Amino acid sequence: MPMQITKAVFPVAGMGTRFLPATKANPKEMLPVVDKPLIQYAVDEAISAGITQLIFVTSSSKRAIEDHFDKNYEMESELERRGKQDLLDILKGILPEGVSCVYVRQPVALGLGHAVLCARPVVGNEPFAVILADDLINGNSKPCLGQMMDVYKELHASVLGIERIDPGMTQRYGIIKTDGGNNRVFNVNGIIEKPHPDVAPSDLAVVGRYLLRPEIFGFLEKTERGAGGEIQLTDAIAMLLKEQAVVAYEFDGKRFDCGDKLGYLKATVEYALNHAELGDAFREYLKSKIGDLGNAE
Repeated sequence: MPMQITKAVFPVAGMGTRFLPATKANPKEMLPVVDKPLIQYAVDEAISAGITQLIFVTSSSKRAIEDHFDKNYEMESELERRGKQDLLDILKGILPEGVSCVYVRQPVALGLGHAVLCARPVVGNEPFAVILADDLINGNSKPCLGQMMDVYKELHASVLGIERIDPGMTQRYGIIKTDGGNNRVFNVNGIIEKPHPDVAPSDLAVVGRYLLRPEIFGFLEKTERGAGGEIQLTDAIAMLLKEQAVVAYEFDGKRFDCGDKLGYLKATVEYALNHAELGDAFREYLKSKIGDLGNAE
């Protein structure tokens, strides 16, 4: 099995109904956090971890994602004519040299597991990453996927990105069962999709980052519809566990659930505060509003 994972799957076919009407004509993955769309943050994280092939599992309403990562010769020529080299560099940096994109249609919305299975013809018999753009993760030591890559290179096992959650929120996540671990790495003995808090095996939730061995595809083919009437990636991982080791990694960083309006707003504020150009001015603006908030009825 290759030591270096070079392919990443981005399931982006969802309708984004929680952000209507903003997502009526614009994919939720194209919603900006300050000056970059969510999908760009996810792609940047993948590229920083050594990914060279980006596989987008899309639907008919996601053409804006394809356009974003395509060349725009007219805009580039105009920026060059105006001498806007800084903006031209930003535009050309959206997709660096040596990185390619493949787009695969998910014909029916049957969940995350089905979306990953749609990528099988492109992934082939190689380990691969899965990144959910809704989960924007600001890694502390290094980007989250890069941290997980280090674990994969050492153990050669599938790796699930996890974080500790409020035990009352287990019905929103896949929750792992473990007998413990060390250095943020946990042995996975079981995994349950969206369990009730009363029966959840832990408070360790799988959140938007996976490194998977190709054997997962065989189990996805066998997976029947589960929670929500969808083919759940979690259910396929539970079957994979019976044949090979799977580990979970508690990443070093902060996650923002940008599939949720409040989480999206929190991400926008924190990324704005850390923005090289806007951070100081935005911080002063927030300070000026604190008094107004305190006086609000």
